[in-house]
Amino acid sequence: MREISKGANVSLTDLSEDAGSVVVSLGWSSASGAGDADVSVLLVGEDGKVRSENDFYFYNNPAAADGSVQLLGKTPTDSGDEDRIGVDLTAVPEGVARIVVAASQYGGTRFGDLDGLRMTVADRSGEPLVGFSIDDASVETAFIFGELYRRGEEWKFRAVGQGYETGLAGLATDFGIEVEETEESEEPEEPEPGVATEPQAAQTTTAGTPGPAGSPTAPAAPAGAAGAGTAGPAVSPAAPQPAEAAGTAGGPAAPVGRPPAPGAAPGAAVPAQARGPRTTRKKVTLPKAPGKSLAENESWRPARLFPVPSLKSDKEREVRATSVLLSVMAQVPEFGRRLTAAFGAPAGRMQTFTEVSLPHGDTPRRPDGVIRVERAGKLWTALVETKTNGNALRPEQVQQYMDIAARRGYESVITLSNDVALEGTAMVDVKVDGRRKHKVGLWHLSWAEVAHQAQLLIRHEGVGNAAHAWLLQELLAYLQHEQSGCHGFQNMGPAWVPVRNGIEDETLCLGDPRATEVVESWERLIRQVCLRLGGELGQKALPVQRVRRGSDPRSRRAAAAERLCLDGRLSAELRVEGTSSVIAVTADLRTAKIRTSVDVPAPEGSYPLVTVRRLVRLLGEAPADLHVESLVEGENGPRGTLERLRPEPGDLVPRSGAAVTGFRLTLIKGMGNSRGNTESGFIRSVDEAVDRFRQGVVAHLGPLEARTGRRG
Repeated sequence: MREISKGANVSLTDLSEDAGSVVVSLGWSSASGAGDADVSVLLVGEDGKVRSENDFYFYNNPAAADGSVQLLGKTPTDSGDEDRIGVDLTAVPEGVARIVVAASQYGGTRFGDLDGLRMTVADRSGEPLVGFSIDDASVETAFIFGELYRRGEEWKFRAVGQGYETGLAGLATDFGIEVEETEESEEPEEPEPGVATEPQAAQTTTAGTPGPAGSPTAPAAPAGAAGAGTAGPAVSPAAPQPAEAAGTAGGPAAPVGRPPAPGAAPGAAVPAQARGPRTTRKKVTLPKAPGKSLAENESWRPARLFPVPSLKSDKEREVRATSVLLSVMAQVPEFGRRLTAAFGAPAGRMQTFTEVSLPHGDTPRRPDGVIRVERAGKLWTALVETKTNGNALRPEQVQQYMDIAARRGYESVITLSNDVALEGTAMVDVKVDGRRKHKVGLWHLSWAEVAHQAQLLIRHEGVGNAAHAWLLQELLAYLQHEQSGCHGFQNMGPAWVPVRNGIEDETLCLGDPRATEVVESWERLIRQVCLRLGGELGQKALPVQRVRRGSDPRSRRAAAAERLCLDGRLSAELRVEGTSSVIAVTADLRTAKIRTSVDVPAPEGSYPLVTVRRLVRLLGEAPADLHVESLVEGENGPRGTLERLRPEPGDLVPRSGAAVTGFRLTLIKGMGNSRGNTESGFIRSVDEAVDRFRQGVVAHLGPLEARTGRRG
């Protein structure tokens, strides 16, 4: 991969013969775990302006109808988050001269608060071509990372690195988009705890006034798109209209494709793409409360499209699971596109096949499935190899499929199993023949990721019609059935029991490679917990990595393995998008306990006794065994269980009179012994601990956090 500096440019054609379709990645990390940003893409003409509102892509308008641009969403990495964008350069309209890739902040943070700001461009096979790192960010709330632009018949990449103090508003108006903030009269049906209810003042800015960071004419605009925790700007092409009438055309409407961010004010405007004609086609989601059953008794089970109870052999499970998944992908375009876009597949007509015979030497090979996508007369093809019930992928089998794909000109091989991929760790080691001009991408999907995407669509974001929603519901019921074998990561591996026993009897030595294996399994478990939480809540849940981007994943895992040998603990942090709470999870193998905790900042300037009383009141429905500790600088603060503190909340106030900076809330649960996901298993105990803590504790903290944010 070629590294370039700010202002430099490079031809993509010179870097790869397969650069007709690229994947652009924006990455960053946050030492506090609270920093985040929303990605946006603008298609700009020769005049430096968008042609229409359809040339602006963001979370509420994530894909172009012609398949030229597709926002693929956030992916957790070992050092933070990575936002990916698929760009099919062969499908970009002739009138587009540049593709601008940017991001905007929200929640009062600035890009200077983030570490490791970086943009990379990879070809269709996933091979990184060029990278650009930004190290001079400070007070900016929006940033143009880079741009793809035409030069004759080729496309080039330029590293831009231009920031805006005026957020998405300043950036968007530079490219001919009008930014409005309006006041809507409708109130939410059921305001969530912590959601601000003050009306937002109407504000209108027109194209041409704001500029880059430091421009004297830049207006005071919100910092970033309507992200978690703030109201965001509405955007539309610049048009002459009175300021008082701005934003009223078409009336208020709810956004399509992403629910309102937690903490957003009821009057928060939504982008123009989410109003007017774009809301006339209603998306279908499953009802929150299922209808009353007509069964005579509870022993009756509803008929299912994909039955599974008769499955006995692993081969039968694999064949059935592959056929069920691929058929639904072909019939529900939103779902099929979501699973394949990250692998370089274009938007087009998808067909799927199973048990296909392909020549390979003297004996034909039969991959579990084939996916083919047609767009503009061109085919994108991927071979699919499936494993269920915890069975491992076989390297020699995947190698054969990679060789077949290279010979036949196929683009990808996709492996699908219960395991979860980790950055810096290959699921399967394969050899790539460097003499071949055609490169094949090797990608991996977990069954947990498949279920996660299905949940997001049918429970939160919606699909095109009721039949598609029903198909996804049947797929999800199949994946969750105990006999399907598609339950995601379920086994901590063969090293789990020896390492646990070695910690208990203090015989585990530093440098034992089995400790590293356990650390890798722990990371896979945490990533799966995040996928499950995200599917249930409709918000992305990501692991928090308090390290700078660019550090080697293997060295970080070696350091974590050393800590495991010394103190016998596995630790992780996770955060749900749209909240400031970072949930810490610690598995203490010496005491066989799992601790889940969260730190809540105390409102600045408030009286300690008032604050602790408010906290205890908010936790009225929390478990009585919740441990509450006051955080005091330079000393150990008072602590106790909620059961003891409810009648005497003043016990949390330090007797020394020291200032309370916050509170640590902790639940402790017994740890399962077995390595798998059985009733007494370690994986199940971690899942239950996180669920109990989120539902019983974190869900009640909204009002305190909102007040902290307003006063602090």
